[in-house]
This record gives sequence, structure tokens and C-alpha cells, in this order.
Amino acid sequence: MTVTTAGELPDSLYDVIVVGAGVVGSAIARELARRRLRTAFVDASDDVGNGTSKANTAILHTGFDAVPGSLEARLVRDGQRRLAAYAAEAGIPVEPIGALLVAWDRTQLDALPALAAKAERNGYHDARLIDADEVRRREPHLGPGALGALDVPGESIICPWTTTLAYATQAVRGGVDLHLNCRVQSITGTTHHELATSRGLLRTRFLVNAAGLYADELDRQLGHDTFTVTPRRGQLIVFDKFARPLVRHILLPVPTALGKGVLVSPTVYGNVMLGPTAEDLDDKQATGSTAEGLALLREQGRRILPELVTEEVTAVYAGLRAATEHDDYQVRAHARQRYITVGGIRSTGLTASMAIAAYVMDLLSDVGLDPGPAHDLEPVRMPNLGEAFPRPWQQAELIAADPAYGTLVCHCERVSLGEIRDALDSTVPPGSLDGLRRRTRARGGRCQGFFCGPAVRSLFEEERR
Repeated sequence: MTVTTAGELPDSLYDVIVVGAGVVGSAIARELARRRLRTAFVDASDDVGNGTSKANTAILHTGFDAVPGSLEARLVRDGQRRLAAYAAEAGIPVEPIGALLVAWDRTQLDALPALAAKAERNGYHDARLIDADEVRRREPHLGPGALGALDVPGESIICPWTTTLAYATQAVRGGVDLHLNCRVQSITGTTHHELATSRGLLRTRFLVNAAGLYADELDRQLGHDTFTVTPRRGQLIVFDKFARPLVRHILLPVPTALGKGVLVSPTVYGNVMLGPTAEDLDDKQATGSTAEGLALLREQGRRILPELVTEEVTAVYAGLRAATEHDDYQVRAHARQRYITVGGIRSTGLTASMAIAAYVMDLLSDVGLDPGPAHDLEPVRMPNLGEAFPRPWQQAELIAADPAYGTLVCHCERVSLGEIRDALDSTVPPGSLDGLRRRTRARGGRCQGFFCGPAVRSLFEEERR
């Protein structure tokens, strides 16, 4: 098992290198681990899932509202099936709570039948229209004025952090090298690709570009100019767990041309999330929140769920989606270059990730890679971060066997010393305190590390010495 974060890189020739260790890049690396290939995945960051993948709306989509016939529609539908099964196997928290697409005016209400028909064209047959009385019965805390809704019972909430980490862990355990703090600066070569990185040279026969926000720039280095990534910022507010009884479903607005709009959704961690905004920017690192964005969210949240905006806020954050000028994923094979572009993967990429990985494997074969027979990987079982499933502090037998699981370090999120120890000693250890938070929830509760921060930092720094 090889994970490097500094120092020289291997001098040998890889069969495949995947650029990007987000949820899609990690899924592709995991799929490649099933073949007897020399493979690596690399990322400019100090952790997996540290770009667009760490700050999304954490929904396992059905694909009911995708553009019918699009690649995205096909891969989201297939990916939802694959990821739901994988999550059950790997211990990734998923709660199938369903979604209501709420109409607040006559125009939105009139649009619902077309959305139901669209769901049918996308192969999703469980969506149905419900009237205002049923909406009120299903969501008694909803604001006044809801005229009806489209009920989509197959929508779920999921932990995006554990998903990416499970893929990466299984890939590394399956023999794939992971090189972090490894920014690809330029690509040259004829018989094989030579990647000049911030840590030195890497060489590979085949190349997969899953660089997220930077996929267009990498594509242009290889002579392709078919799409431009315009970072679309989504700001979100996370409310305290006391708000959780206010909402039972994912509450979606009727979508617009800019996306699915502002939603209210429970999280698997027991909070309630409001957002995201949709702001097209030029800066691919503009992940800060703004007073205007948060005010807009509170205004919209007040209409959807008035009591929510009076609840205490745990955190605010912003993520960037890899939007392009096209309304579909930009996944292309370039046979002469032995190169695959995986661009324009928007917020549905979490759901579609495993299907994208399978699709990329087919494309690699099309451009000349002989992957050989696939074999099963050793299953992984990830630590549970979900509030609806047993945590270590709730398991007496586990604590009796190892008292570290009964020693709480983060009292807001009830994270034990044993969980932090395990994360620091894991196959893909965190590269930062934020990475540790995404693996354990430590410092992610209502005090945001005010009380547990020094202890968590001490454990983190002690492990790195």
C-alpha cells in the first residue's frame, strides 16, 4: 500500500495515471485496482476529496430530473444503483428519506406534471403528484402557500466524505499508488505521457483527466478546447441538530436554468442544511461565504421552513461546482493520445461516480488499454459517521474491549479517542485537521472545535511527529 505526500516520485512507467482524487477520480482508481495494472492517482491537495467533492449537497439522486437521453441521466441512474449497494457493503451512511419538489405558485404547480413525465422518461416510475393537503400532512412545519408537490420517494441523503474515502482506501489496498501534494503542471510526451508535477516527473502509458475544476485546463494542455469550467459557487448554512425534527424529507424547489435551486435537507450527521446558492465566478478558489449569499439563503429558507431560520447555526460553508457551457457531462476518449477526459461532472457526480468509473474503463479499452480480467477487491468497512446508525460511544461491547471508544474527545459530535486514533492510523490518513474532521466529525459540532480543538490538534500533531 503506497500513499505519498512528499519526496521523490516513482521513476517507473505506470500503465494508467488518474489526475484528481475527488469522488470521481477515486472511483476510477478503485475500478482500476480490480485489474493487474500499475496505476496511480494524484492530487494537488493534501487529501482525497478535498476539492468539489467535500462541499456538496450530499444527496444520492435518482436522476428523475436529468436531461432524458443524456450521458448524465444514464450514469446517474446506473450510479445510484451501484452506490446504494456499495454503501450497504462498505458502511457508508445512507438514509432513504425521499424528496418533495414543492410548488409555491401557479407556474411552478403547472410545471410539476412535466417533471413527472420527465422522471418517467428517465426510467424513474415512482414519482407522483400530491396536493397541498398531503404536502402539509407530510411536512407540517412547511411555510404557508405550498400548492402541491412532486413526491420522489427514491431520493436519499448520504455521507460524501466516507464515499470518497472508501473508494480511495479500497484502491490503495488494491495496489494503486496515491500521490498527494502533487500538482500536475504540464504534460508532454509521445510514446508515453510525461507529467511534470510539483514533486517531480511521473510517466504513464494512459492518462485519465478527472481534475474537476481544472479539467478544462488539463484538456487544453493536450490540445482540446471543447469546454470551459466556470466555477459555480454554492453557499450553504448548516443548522444545529435541534432543527432536525422540523423536516422529514429533502425539500426541493422547482428547478431553474441555473440548477436545482435552494433546498432544505437533513444530513446523515443529524443537522439540517439550507442551500446552495448558484453564483458563476471566475476564481476557482473562491470558496468563501458572503453576507449577501447567506442573507439570500435565510430569505428563501424563511419561506420554505420559517422555524428553521430561528434555529442556531452550526456552520456555513461554500463549495464550487464544475459547471460548463454544456448541459451534459464532458467524457471523451482520445485514442491517438491514449487519453480520457472526464470533465463537467457537476453535483450529480457523487451519485454517478461508480458508473462513471465503469464507463471510463470501457473507454480505456477503446483507446488501446488491455486491462485484463477483473478480480474482486477485498471489501472495506468504513467507520460510521451517520447519526441514524450505531456509533462507537453507543456500543458497550466495543468499549469493554477497547476503552478508547468510550473516551470522548469531541463532546458535541460524541467522537471518541479510538475513532481519532483509527483515522490517524488508517490506509489513507488525513493530511490536515479538516481531513480528520471529515473522517470522524471531530470539531464539526456546534462549538466548531472551541472545546475539543486543542486536544484534537495535539493528537493529530503527535501522530505526524
